[in-house]
Parts: sequence; structure tokens; C-alpha cells
Amino acid sequence: MNFENIENNNNILSVKNLHTEFAVGRSVVKAVDGVSFDVGRARTLGLVGESGCGKSVTAHSIMQLLPPAGKVSGQVIFRPVKDGEIDLLSMKSTDRRLRSIRGEKISMIFQDPMSSLNPVYRVGDQIIENIRAHEKVTYKQALDRTVKMLESLSIPKAADRIKDYPHQFSGGMKQRVMIAMGLICSPELLIADEPTTALDVTIQAQILELIKNLQKKLGFTVILITHNMGIVADTADDIAVMYMGKIVESGTREDIFLEPAHPYTKALLNSVPVLGSQGKKLLEPIRGNTPDPSEMPPGCAFAPRCDYSRPECSGQPAGVILPGKISHKVRCFLYEGAAENNTGSKNV
Repeated sequence: MNFENIENNNNILSVKNLHTEFAVGRSVVKAVDGVSFDVGRARTLGLVGESGCGKSVTAHSIMQLLPPAGKVSGQVIFRPVKDGEIDLLSMKSTDRRLRSIRGEKISMIFQDPMSSLNPVYRVGDQIIENIRAHEKVTYKQALDRTVKMLESLSIPKAADRIKDYPHQFSGGMKQRVMIAMGLICSPELLIADEPTTALDVTIQAQILELIKNLQKKLGFTVILITHNMGIVADTADDIAVMYMGKIVESGTREDIFLEPAHPYTKALLNSVPVLGSQGKKLLEPIRGNTPDPSEMPPGCAFAPRCDYSRPECSGQPAGVILPGKISHKVRCFLYEGAAENNTGSKNV
């Protein structure tokens, strides 16, 4: 069973039944297992979960940036303003049209700015290269745009700093350069994969605020990948919670934080410190460890760690249930009875 989508022209991206597998020796690892979700135009979708749950692989599958050992299937429907519907997975990763979409229509901020920038090229040249790969402009025009973009990202003396190499920038400045590379061609969709990794808390807040302000100004859509529930609480409009390659719950920010349904979502929220609790609320770590992806347990992968586990949880995986609102979906046997009694719900 999958999280089925409601066709809507207001969705800039629709991922349908996405599967990504990797051959590791004689075994096959299902890194993404039947993922489906929609991303509303000019909205922010937060894709959250523990490390290793498949968030980054989902993003790389959408962009077709997988290593040769990766095999992807399903549909990824992209709806740019002018070009109608495009199934990104119907094209080969080397297809010229797909390469033109990446960087121009869809951009990605990678997880580690320290290793994403080429250390032997000047920062300005790396941004200029991205412009000239997608647009027919002169070097001078690309240079002027690069300086203006870096200035808008609060990089001081941008006209001089474009001549510097990545090692001459701090971690926060490198991340700003990555954002500049992602936004320089005015994409309609930005995928931010852990954009605040390895940054201190103050710089994290600055980067996230920067992305939010640019989104309001330019009107692009964001998929924000993170394991930090505090970040999505502040930035996301919609949230999808992943566990071991599956989306186990999705809904609006209010759905997830005010009425969490899946035991895994509740466990994630209970493990986050609450400002102002003054030590009255003890943190509750999630017991156990994530299973080996090559030896997944039958049924619900979270069952061995779940306090509400039932015998049926170890059989077939649960289907998708709408426990109350059309926007709120959960994959858990706990809500099967509730779904039958709810006239606005159904078990898919």
C-alpha cells in the first residue's frame, strides 16, 4: 500500500510509488520502498526521520543522481510553469533535457558544503559556470549576477570574495555559496538536503531564515530534508515522516505537531527538548536501533521498537489510513477501526 496522491495542478511535484534499490554483494537493499507524496507550489515540505531512513536517497532519486549500483522505479511528475507535466524518471540520467532541468528548473543544496565545492576552482567561477551552462549570457553578465546574488546572501565584499577559493570561506559562508549556486538560475523547486549540517546553532538559524526570506521574495518551492523536528516546526508547511524507506505519516505542520498519530512520529517528538519545560518533562529516547536495511523484519519495520506493537504488525505492512482529515495520513494498524467509523476516511 502506498500514500496515494490527489491530482492537483497546484502541486509542482508528485512522487508516485518510488522504489530505489542497491545491490550490495548478494543482497538487495531497499533504500526507498514505495514512497509517494505531493509538494504544493510555493510551499515547503519537510522530509524528516532518523539518519539512514531514506530521505537523501529519495532526493537523489528524484534528481537521478544515484551511483551505478542504484536502481530506481516509479514516477516523479514535475510541473514547471511553462512546460506542462514532465516525468523525470522516464528520462535517462544522461539525457540532455534532464540535465537542462537540473540546475535551472530544479536545484539542490547538498548536505556537506565542505565537500560539495570544488577546492581547486574559485568560488565565483563555480557559480558562473552554473549560469552559463543553462543560459546564453556573456561572462560579464554572469559575473554581475553572481556578485549581486552573493551580496543578497550577505557575503561582505562579494566582488572581491568571488576570487577566493572554498578553503578561504567559513562553513556558514560555504553554505551561502551553495545556496547562491542553487538559486542563481531562479529554479522553481529547491531541494535542501540537510542544509545546516555541521553548522553551529546561530549560523543554522541564519541559513534557515535566509532560505525562508528568499522563498517569500522569489516564490520557489522547497523540499527540506532534515532529522531535526525543531527545524521543520519553524520552516515547513507540510511534513512527511520517513522510517526505513517508507513514509509512515504525512500531513500539515499542525497535523503532525498537534495531532501526531504514528508511534514513530510521537517518539520523535518526545525525544526533542521543549523550551520552557524547566526539566519537568523528561526526554524519552527511542529504544532499540534501526534494523539492518538488508535484513528488514516482516510487516512494520518499527514494530520491534514500538510500545504499541500488535501481533498483526509483524505480518503484512499496514496500509495507509486517513484518521481524521483528508490532509493527514498514517501507516499504522492502530487506526484501522477508527478509519472505518470516520465518514471522511478510508483505508487505501
